[in-house]
Amino acid sequence: MTTITIGPFNRVEGDLEVHLDIADGMVRSARVNSPLYRGFEQIMQGREPLDALVIAPRICGICSVSQSMAAARALADAAGTGMPPNGELAAALTLACENLADHISHFYLFFMPDFARAVYAGEAWFPLAEPRFRALTGSAPRAAIQARAGLLHLMGTLAGKWPHSLSLQPGGSTRPVQARERLRLLAILADFRGFLERQTFGDRLEVVAALDSAAALAAWREAASPASSDLRLFLHIAEALDLARLGRGPDRFMSFGGLSVGGGPLFRAGLWSQGPAPLDIAAIVEDLSHSWMQGATLHPDRGVTVPGIEPAAHKPAAYSWCKAPRLDGRPVEVGALARQLVDGQPLIRELVVASGGNVRNRVVARLLESARLVIAMEDWVRALRPGKPFCTAVRLPDEGAGAGLVEAARGSLGHWLSIRHGRILNYQIVAPTTWNFSPRDAAGCAGPLEQALVGTVVRPREATPVAVQHVVRSFDPCMVCTVH
Repeated sequence: MTTITIGPFNRVEGDLEVHLDIADGMVRSARVNSPLYRGFEQIMQGREPLDALVIAPRICGICSVSQSMAAARALADAAGTGMPPNGELAAALTLACENLADHISHFYLFFMPDFARAVYAGEAWFPLAEPRFRALTGSAPRAAIQARAGLLHLMGTLAGKWPHSLSLQPGGSTRPVQARERLRLLAILADFRGFLERQTFGDRLEVVAALDSAAALAAWREAASPASSDLRLFLHIAEALDLARLGRGPDRFMSFGGLSVGGGPLFRAGLWSQGPAPLDIAAIVEDLSHSWMQGATLHPDRGVTVPGIEPAAHKPAAYSWCKAPRLDGRPVEVGALARQLVDGQPLIRELVVASGGNVRNRVVARLLESARLVIAMEDWVRALRPGKPFCTAVRLPDEGAGAGLVEAARGSLGHWLSIRHGRILNYQIVAPTTWNFSPRDAAGCAGPLEQALVGTVVRPREATPVAVQHVVRSFDPCMVCTVH
């Protein structure tokens, strides 16, 4: 048995180390370390509750809207208030825009460049993939960056700026959309739709969103050449490398439900564990047995974030600053795959039933969700009613508590706060990558990524195994959100 440490990872947001035990050319066990403590939850304590809207988005410059939305919803929950219809639409559009930009960034800038590496030079698909996906200089990253920049003009219209906008409030959005701006939003979405239909899918979004079985996906893939679209090329690569057998996690999935408009979410909330099941938020706890944090295993609404003093000496079993969130005492995977699975998308359900959570299925779910998001966003823009209220005034209580649960691009994000004497008494955040990259718990059960890495093949003389990188990147980690 040999042990190697991989890290830091390039094309991963934040600091990450992965320790692998390898025998017979295969990963036998893994430990995932989030080595950077940040302390945002401590920064919140004692502040005015509305300060959370300024501080929380600065946890991350990639998914700041998700943090802002979770903070706004936690405050709204504490105040017992809601948003007017225009506010719901504007908030959903703002979050969907960020999630969509993140999905495209992940596919083109973080994940696919690994398939342009020289290790794959002998593969039949490599002459197509290398010039297309080569990091920075490939034709696909350049086109994706340009398309993403255009999409984020939507954020400027809706939220004033990105990242770290202050437009999302407990009562809605402070940035009303005028009639002429609604036309501009539709034009932006039309341009982005064009990019997806020309390059990512080579087909209309409605056709991709309607794929409802593995057979339908296979038939769609074979209907045109791999060079006709980036998804088709990825599917050919995935088949050649058997990515459906790589990176299988715990096969237990959770979604808080996402993008509520008109009284219902675009994506349903729930749990998938060998079938659909209801989600009990009260069953969430944060296990600290293998984290360098102090404290007990508690629900986030009662939890604390206190870094240990000389943690290596006092907690010899600990190996990460990341806590270990558990639902009913067991790990869950979160992200686009979990969202589409819980929502009941038939293609994703068939893929997961057949092969579980794996590298191929995560990428397919992320791209399929991108098609669904654009279609929904076009409808939401048309539903905006300029001249009607976008935000209502909210009076926060001097004493109270609330939770803000949203679906960020990478999965389920929760903010829990309590207010005493008009100040924040406690603030706890459980981010998507905290779920996916958690360490072991008191029962010794590994986190989702740690489980997904077991069985990964390590080629001879590989210092940074390429298959390990595929597995890690398939989760699209955001490490700066993981530890606060």
